Amino acid sequence: MTPAAVKPPVPFSVLEKLDIRLGSILAVEELADSRKLVELTVDFGDHVRKILSGMKGEREDLQALVGIQTLFVVNLEPRRMAGRVSEGMLLDLGYADGLRPALALPEHPLPNGARAG
Repeated sequence: MTPAAVKPPVPFSVLEKLDIRLGSILAVEELADSRKLVELTVDFGDHVRKILSGMKGEREDLQALVGIQTLFVVNLEPRRMAGRVSEGMLLDLGYADGLRPALALPEHPLPNGARAG
């Protein structure tokens, strides 16, 4: 793989606007009316959210994601997809480069809701 060109610089204040938090995936539901989307139920410590992700077909066993902690953007405007509302975005690695996606996992357990940055 040849890495993509680095995007143009942005002020640090742009990064500070994103709220990226660690959450544990509690459940994964495949959406029958979508070729790509699954609905993740995610625990952020003080609340639980439903987050849609286009990972159907990317993993052999979606249920293996249950219990995994990974990173999510939690302050995006809610977005309606396939008749459901997504309350955030899963951050994964590799998809934008056409690679088999992987989750960013903490090297040791941290509380749900811990912020990145």
